[in-house]
Amino acid sequence: MTNDPPRYVNPRSGASWPVDAPIWRAPDDDGYVNLSSGNGLRRDDIDTSLGSLWRYRKAIRLPGETFDTLGEGWTPLVATEWGDCSVQMKCEHLMPTGSFKDRGTAVLFNYLKQSGITEILEDSSGNAGASYAAYAAAFGLTARILVPARAPDAKKTQIAAMGAHVEAIEGTRQTVAEAALAASEETFYASHNWQPYFIEGTKTLAFEIWEQSGFSVPDNVVVPLGYGSNVIGLYLGFQELIASGEIARMPRIFGAQAANCAALFAAWEAGGVATSFDADETIADGIASEKPVRVSDVMAAARESGGGVEVASEAEITAAFDAFARRGFFVEPTTATAGAVFDKILRSGSVQKSETTVLVLTGHGLKAMEKIIKLTAR
Repeated sequence: MTNDPPRYVNPRSGASWPVDAPIWRAPDDDGYVNLSSGNGLRRDDIDTSLGSLWRYRKAIRLPGETFDTLGEGWTPLVATEWGDCSVQMKCEHLMPTGSFKDRGTAVLFNYLKQSGITEILEDSSGNAGASYAAYAAAFGLTARILVPARAPDAKKTQIAAMGAHVEAIEGTRQTVAEAALAASEETFYASHNWQPYFIEGTKTLAFEIWEQSGFSVPDNVVVPLGYGSNVIGLYLGFQELIASGEIARMPRIFGAQAANCAALFAAWEAGGVATSFDADETIADGIASEKPVRVSDVMAAARESGGGVEVASEAEITAAFDAFARRGFFVEPTTATAGAVFDKILRSGSVQKSETTVLVLTGHGLKAMEKIIKLTAR
């Protein structure tokens, strides 16, 4: 099937712009932009010769026909037990740089390279920066990555080792984001939180869950939630499968946040609008977002899928980390938030043991060894 040419769309004003010139925010109000809706994917469109997300190339709307890749995507979907409940683990932590971010980075960087961009700016708590550094090296781009000074040394080292210019910024994750916005006058801001071609990549997670589930969908998907690119991507991917007639319903999508820094949970509790909340440090540093950009999109994905946003305490996240490790899944504490929240929504009755549930494992434990050493010592 052939998709209509995509356009950048301002979801607040309805204005749109062609994608031949990359932008990261709307020219009319400086807010974020989305891509226009895709036509979807049919199973006959899948290129089964490719063991990567590029098997869904017909639904990935890039201007060029060719693409560069590090083999991202097509991660295992592993059936296992969680307590006395059968679940499936979607092993995004087995990506080339150890996190789900590679899915979005690969598509975004192909788009930027095809559009003539040679130097990019990004801000990250670690995983996105590492992904950007790897793909910039592989694709021949120059990357300037702003990170929190207190980000794990292993992540900062991973970024620097691949040739990216790392700038450590004192302060919170939000301080780093504001520093990047200030620097965006000098270098193209390729933020994974602002540029919608990143989400064009994360939507392929929905395609893989569908295909690996025998061209069906689970009842629930639980995923760690920081800025929301996975939650939004899942929603858009499943929407496209509905539009193409491949599925009749959407799974319920549950975003998992750390209670110590839960901007999107606060918005969910406030009826879907951004609101003030108290932020503190959390072991789940990868989802510690104080001012997420796409609040309304995350709220719509959770609400319209019949899911929601829930939080877990530090103790609950730690217990879930142990539970993952005891099952052979060595993940970041950030990832463990999905297991902790799954326990909570099971107890609340929001999901049932008899239902099929996918937990998305977003980051590998080797990327957070400093925190894990402290956890195991404790």
